[in-house]
Amino acid sequence: MKSLIVILYNIRSTYNVGAILRTCECLGIDGVFFSGYTPFLDKGLPHEQEKLRKQIHKTALGAEELVSWERQDDILAAFAKLRNQGYKIYALEQGIERPSLDITSINEYPEQTALVLGEEVHGIPKEVLAECDELIEIPMRGKKESFNVSVAAGIAMWEISKAAQSDREMRLRTQR
Repeated sequence: MKSLIVILYNIRSTYNVGAILRTCECLGIDGVFFSGYTPFLDKGLPHEQEKLRKQIHKTALGAEELVSWERQDDILAAFAKLRNQGYKIYALEQGIERPSLDITSINEYPEQTALVLGEEVHGIPKEVLAECDELIEIPMRGKKESFNVSVAAGIAMWEISKAAQSDREMRLRTQR
């Protein structure tokens, strides 16, 4: 099975963090990096941590205890660590200065893939996008230009997992 790591960069809402963690657990994602000002259980003073824990738990429903995670406030340091382990980094973002790939058109991802999710309103900053290997986007059919980050995360993780599953099934078929 291929490895998929999710990087949450400057996600503001604890409820989005919890929803993404729950989706990660359900899809068997290998780990999550918390970066920038993304809230999580180890952030702040003990009474602040307890408040964050309760808010995240409200949507994570215990997944926060099951998903492997690491905090790396400096996202570029997280990228370096993952690249040293052989990961290719994909940002879920609509490309403006740099084209993005339609996520539904990608049939295969690398053995080790990292998916970067950005801030709810402003997305991922240009400086961070410049350090990503590829930009991928979910095609929009309506008038709105974006999904809620937790919804977009679920769609993207499913598409990447589906591509990995299809690739595995193809390898099994050719080995028979």
